[in-house]
Amino acid sequence: MKATGELIERSVLIPPTGLEGNLVIPEKATAVIAFAHGSGSSRHSPRNQYVARVLQQGGLATLLFDLLTADEERIDVRTAHLRFDIALLARRLSEATAWLKKDADTRNLLVGYFGASTGAAAALVAAARRPEDVFAVVSRGGRPDLAGASLPSVKASTLLIVGGEDTPVIDMNQDAFRQLHMEEKKLEIVPGATHLFEEPGTLEKVAALARDWFQRELRYLQGR
Repeated sequence: MKATGELIERSVLIPPTGLEGNLVIPEKATAVIAFAHGSGSSRHSPRNQYVARVLQQGGLATLLFDLLTADEERIDVRTAHLRFDIALLARRLSEATAWLKKDADTRNLLVGYFGASTGAAAALVAAARRPEDVFAVVSRGGRPDLAGASLPSVKASTLLIVGGEDTPVIDMNQDAFRQLHMEEKKLEIVPGATHLFEEPGTLEKVAALARDWFQRELRYLQGR
């Protein structure tokens, strides 16, 4: 563990499979956001790392971790099937949540999820399974449709962010949005953005939307 300014940074191993992760906790953080990366990605995703930095600057702790073991990643490189195993990915995210609720540095923090691509489906399934532990979910270019029958059971406030040029995924998100029954939900379409939000200014917009969503929900919960 190392302290950098007002941040605590730790490399962690998440049980029971020893998944590798990076935990960053700003001073006075009241929530930690666990990232569920997308197809063929990892905790090293530059897009998720950028979003994590913006969240940290907004006073939110972040956990970026690998949802697959090293052996599973090698298999997935060849077959590309584990990245679509939503049940497996959701179970790994749920295990990470259980670990966060026990770890000395994070057990008093609320837990939120940031999911990308297939990771968004895993985040919604895990949130449906842990309604008392997860306060909010944000999806970036996600496949929430893959959460299937879990969608109506999600209680956490949910923001779906989609690129305006990502037409097939817009349709998938609109369909999933209609199946979400929580009180606080929103579908945000970022003009001019494609699936990976590589266009100038679009990833910055995603990060700001995610930060504001988590912060707004925290203010609401703390004000009750």
